[in-house]
Amino acid sequence: MAMMRLRREDPRVVGSFRLHRRLGAGGMGVVYLGSDRRGQRVALKVIRPDLAEDQEFRSRFAREVSAARRIRGGCTARLVAADLDADRPWFATQYVPGPSLQDKVNEDGPLPPSRVASIGAALAEGLLAVHDAGVVHRDLKPSNILLSPKGPRIIDFGIAWATGASTLTHVGTAVGSPGFLAPEQVRGATVSPATDIFALGATLAYAATADSPFGQGSSEVMLYRVVHEEPQLRDVHAALAPLVEACLVKAPEERPSTLQLSLRLKEIAAREARGLPDGAHQPPAAHPAKPPGQRGSTGRRGCCT
Repeated sequence: MAMMRLRREDPRVVGSFRLHRRLGAGGMGVVYLGSDRRGQRVALKVIRPDLAEDQEFRSRFAREVSAARRIRGGCTARLVAADLDADRPWFATQYVPGPSLQDKVNEDGPLPPSRVASIGAALAEGLLAVHDAGVVHRDLKPSNILLSPKGPRIIDFGIAWATGASTLTHVGTAVGSPGFLAPEQVRGATVSPATDIFALGATLAYAATADSPFGQGSSEVMLYRVVHEEPQLRDVHAALAPLVEACLVKAPEERPSTLQLSLRLKEIAAREARGLPDGAHQPPAAHPAKPPGQRGSTGRRGCCT
């Protein structure tokens, strides 16, 4: 992750954390690299001064913290501390070293199918923990996935919301990133775990091709394509294309569950790593794991240790 020097207007200390570098900035605020007295490094997000007085944004920030607190799993950045009542509310999560999936693909080009499947399997298991907490991320995309030495991590729950919530902040305004939004988000309909499955399918297509499955264009053009056109998957490896296509089905109820996606991607990753053709027999594991339980589209928690 690229780091930048602190600017003159940046704080040097927030709560019990000393700030060292800027990690990035977004619509809600600035993210800093910080550390506590024990040397533990954190990614600390501080809300923008002009938004701190806006109750709507304070509520949105509180939702992000609430979502982070409910999630238990190794594939998300663990919440360390927060202060929602400060003049400039903030919260700190475990710092995740490594590039984003977007930066990795921009630098190195499309990833091999075994790597795409391996990342996808870990992310799907991460989403099991997210959904098990009753949360839908709603903005899963390559820039919100960090490739740490211990595996991919899902970050930025800034627009996460409880399962069953609407996707609109204002009438007719969808929340999220064009090209990775699900059709139901564009329409302002109810979100569900299947909403994140669509975004994961689009993300895997990006990792495999270095492009969105809905191409490039203005936000309006991209949103139209998501709702009315089929994704372009001709450059996605044959081992992955059918599963990615299933994730990108327009009707949420027809997409695979998070658990089904995790298991299938694990199979593809193992097969591709060994260079086996699709459908080839895989020898059983020495100690086969007991199938995880499933409640709706959720199952066991955690994925990366």
